[in-house]
Amino acid sequence: MPEQDSGAPLLSIDSAPYALSQLEAFARKCRVDILRMTTRAQSGHPGGSLSAIDLLVALYGTQLRVSPAAPNNPHRDRFILSKGHASPSVYAVLAQAGFLSEDDLDRFRTLGGVCQGHVDVRCPGVDFSGGSLGMGLSFGVGCALAARLDGNDRTVTVMMGDGELQEGQLWEAAMSASHHKLGNLKGIVDLNGIQNDDFCYQQMDMGDIASKWSAFGWATRSLDGHNMEEIVEGLAWQHEQQNGPSVLLANTIKGKGVSFMENNPKYHGCAATPEELVVALEALG
Repeated sequence: MPEQDSGAPLLSIDSAPYALSQLEAFARKCRVDILRMTTRAQSGHPGGSLSAIDLLVALYGTQLRVSPAAPNNPHRDRFILSKGHASPSVYAVLAQAGFLSEDDLDRFRTLGGVCQGHVDVRCPGVDFSGGSLGMGLSFGVGCALAARLDGNDRTVTVMMGDGELQEGQLWEAAMSASHHKLGNLKGIVDLNGIQNDDFCYQQMDMGDIASKWSAFGWATRSLDGHNMEEIVEGLAWQHEQQNGPSVLLANTIKGKGVSFMENNPKYHGCAATPEELVVALEALG
């Protein structure tokens, strides 16, 4: 099993299966990196990164076929972070998977660094440049159709935020995916309940989200986005859905793991202070 300089095993599907405790340990390390990155830069989006990290660790550790040794392998699976502002979560996972170094993380949001504020294809291991919300699923549909035309069995996974579900383009893409029966397209929605301006329900109440996805022809499953066992089982279920697109609706907590960040809209795009970082790291253990 390949190792980091610290001696900790790299997060890799090639080294799977991991025990749930190992995946949880990876997620904790990633939480630490997310907090350190954003605090050092005094900018970024810690809240939505912390809500997504358990899902991403499980995805990279159990399903996603990617390798830092061959980052451009045409047969690799594709991951698209449609909620691109949650880039610290992806960078933390990519560092655990061997695509990035600790030095890369230290240069988060700095000129010339590969870890920019939104995910960017110039970063090793990133296949989609995020920016304006609502575009990632359309990109994913294109990637899934391309795989079909290539006769390739690669999968395409798109992570979206719940505030993003207010975008009309996303539902056009959802309808298109169902029409084309894209069984190689997998969606994950990070339902943390908070968007840029406030709680989602105060901006636009989206009602029964599961029924909406089902009505658009997607196989749908809800789960606790911080219960690693549920996540791993949900990803395995999703892998078996081959007759059309599928989506995991993950109920999460914005800022999960840091008490003063949890369910606090302030930390959508506000970094912790150095003093708050000390408190947060102590809480993570």
